[in-house]
Amino acid sequence: MAVPRPAFTVGIEEEYLIVDLETRDLVADLPAGLYESCDDLLGPQVTHEFMRSQLEVGTKVSKTVQEARQDLALLRKTIAAVATEYGVVPISASTHPFASYGDQLHTDKERYNLLAQAMGGVVRRLLISGMHVHVAVEDEDLRIDLMNQVLYFLPHILALSTSSPFWQGQNTGLKSYRTSVFRALPRTGMPDEFHSWADYERHISTLVNAGVIEDATRLWWDLRPSARYPTLEMRSADICTRLDDGVTVAAMYLSILAMLYRRRLDNQRWRIYSRMLINENMWRAQRYGMDEGLIDFGRGAVVAYRQLLDELLELVEEDAIELGCWDEVLAANDIYERGTSADAQVRVYEAAKADGADDREALVAIVDFLIEETVRDL
Repeated sequence: MAVPRPAFTVGIEEEYLIVDLETRDLVADLPAGLYESCDDLLGPQVTHEFMRSQLEVGTKVSKTVQEARQDLALLRKTIAAVATEYGVVPISASTHPFASYGDQLHTDKERYNLLAQAMGGVVRRLLISGMHVHVAVEDEDLRIDLMNQVLYFLPHILALSTSSPFWQGQNTGLKSYRTSVFRALPRTGMPDEFHSWADYERHISTLVNAGVIEDATRLWWDLRPSARYPTLEMRSADICTRLDDGVTVAAMYLSILAMLYRRRLDNQRWRIYSRMLINENMWRAQRYGMDEGLIDFGRGAVVAYRQLLDELLELVEEDAIELGCWDEVLAANDIYERGTSADAQVRVYEAAKADGADDREALVAIVDFLIEETVRDL
């Protein structure tokens, strides 16, 4: 029996770092009253994150990418406006250029206290922000089938989103240092291949019954079936500094899933490659972004990202047009031409140094850039 077409509704979550306007450093704690003011305006769409210097927002369930963009713009605009009243400002980047994780405090909630106790020293470095995209795939077995196939494309998506080249005041040489920090936690990275929803649940039950995890929310894979919603949640991307870049990433992910579903109707499947091979491309994406290309496993060679992007756009064009988000997907070309936030941050730093700035001044210049770009598309 044919599986009904998924709703393909979208939800986007973003995590913002909160910066002191005077020092340009992260706050160790949110100013008293800031969260409550945001909560009064946004309700459940704003929440605390693990670190007290962060806020997380989530759109409502959106029927279209444009609807999600409108909601996300309102969330960013509201957080920015309220924060300014308290002498702070949000930045949309997966790392702060020079903040020290040793100065940070985690949120005093039972879930986070248990996490801090369980993870030890590695969780203290979790001064990173991400972007998560939920796409509704109601049928559970289809959700697992699409999860197995879409893993191939996660490196392509990460390369489009990178925003974390600096860590603790150093240029790491990576476009997505967030990915390296997050990999220190267990149950991160690529999920295994599962044969069905029942197979997936058996594996989760093994960990729950052993007392290792409370539930499936303790899985922090790059891609996972949401434990709360009938969605397939993509977690591999850095948070984009420009709102419209994040919308492009979400539209691309949505369109890839729709393309894979369409191929399934024609009895076609994307080839399942080993995690070893996909992880190699994930490393290339986090290290080089779009600069050095990814491995095309069919060709057995590294192929320039420009060519891979052209092929990806051709693959999803029909589906993106049907979903009404072709313009947003096509904007991936703009990201390629000007570079990601990570590319821009390195350029800002190098330009400041060339103008005679010392290291700290050049790092502050990056923060100034991130402050401006975070509200650019609103």
